[in-house]
Amino acid sequence: MSLMNSHCKKEMIAPEKRNSETTYVGLDISKSRLDSVVADGKPREDANSPEGRSAFVKHVARLAKPRVICEATGGYEKAIVAALMEAGIEVCVVQPGRVRHYALAEGLLAKNDRIDARLLARFGKKILPRCETPPEPSAQRLREMLEYRRILTDTIVETRNRLELATGYLRDGLQTQIDALEAAIKQVDFDIDLHISSHTDLCSRAKRLRLLCGVGPVLAATLMAYLPELGQVDGKVIAALVGVAPHPNESGGRSKKRKVKGGRDCVRHVLYMAAISAVRFNPILSAFYKRLREQKSKPHKVAIVAVMRKMINVLNRLAADPEFSLA
Repeated sequence: MSLMNSHCKKEMIAPEKRNSETTYVGLDISKSRLDSVVADGKPREDANSPEGRSAFVKHVARLAKPRVICEATGGYEKAIVAALMEAGIEVCVVQPGRVRHYALAEGLLAKNDRIDARLLARFGKKILPRCETPPEPSAQRLREMLEYRRILTDTIVETRNRLELATGYLRDGLQTQIDALEAAIKQVDFDIDLHISSHTDLCSRAKRLRLLCGVGPVLAATLMAYLPELGQVDGKVIAALVGVAPHPNESGGRSKKRKVKGGRDCVRHVLYMAAISAVRFNPILSAFYKRLREQKSKPHKVAIVAVMRKMINVLNRLAADPEFSLA
């Protein structure tokens, strides 16, 4: 299972939804071990194995209204988070950097697995990060396909870079590998199209998103797989989720340039390529881009990010309102 952190400036739970009866469980995850603690309770240790994860889930399920707080750990968190959500237990996956800054704000410099587990429990109770949403089975399958496609494309780029200086037998071997990877990508694209067309909800959403000129099959699939909030929140929140909302950097009389930061890079990377295409073939977005460049003297990348934000806002409207139509 692939998980997504929101990185959203409106991520905290609303005050009226705070529940003092919730039991916050801090969970520190490593390759081989799960260290957990309930607030100021006794620490617990389980193996990061099928048996250990099952024992931990059973332990947490006995608590009153449990909510597990853990960090994204490069993939080691996926199995336990999937098990918790399958058991109907709330779980929040947060950026390690946010937790470390929280620790520094507390004045906490010490660090080990048990200390981190307690820290995560306190972080969850105080900050109230957004809980993960269990993905639909069809969207989960689509996400797995897209992850495999990304691995293939990254490998092609790496292999082509090696090909530049290769000669003789090495060059022939690398070219054979590239041909095989390109064939695999074509097969994945076919499987993605077949998967979307075989699910009515995905098919209708994909057609709706592709009404915007510049949105191709890969972007439509990526949005459905990695941005389930599309059409469910307002434009400012969706822009922050993707990472195309510029954040102010001002203090007193100082005012620096605003920069985009955070967000779901798996969505942003694909949206960037779509924006490059849109400024060439979408007349409205092309005119918008040229106005930013020529009349307002914006740098190329600033203008492209603005196009990306406009695109994601339009797509958000398309997904939210069936009556909304493009001019």
